[in-house]
Amino acid sequence: MSGARSLIVLGVTTWAFIVCFAVWLMFGVIGIPIRRELGLNAFEFGLLTSTPILTGALLRLPLGMWTDRFGGRIVMFLLLLVCVPPVWAASYASQLWQFLLLGLALGAVGAAFAVGTPY
Repeated sequence: MSGARSLIVLGVTTWAFIVCFAVWLMFGVIGIPIRRELGLNAFEFGLLTSTPILTGALLRLPLGMWTDRFGGRIVMFLLLLVCVPPVWAASYASQLWQFLLLGLALGAVGAAFAVGTPY
């Protein structure tokens, strides 16, 4: 791979990791206003913020295996593509169960590190 192409790949993958990390921990940042708006207690708030982390941890192994089998480029692309609808839907969620379902879906990007590191 040429030097210029290597820099482009490095830039794109770095940007993809930044986006994945921001989405993965999104409820940690916007969780405080959500907690106030929905009147969540400590347990519900903990569940809200930990759901994406748990999903990301559980999906690392299967996504890593898919990366070994199909290649990092396609798996990362599909992972980012699958997580676009939940990010969009997060702006319309208004109840705790909706945020928890979105947290399960958004947690998938937490497994991006298992995809991007070998790639």
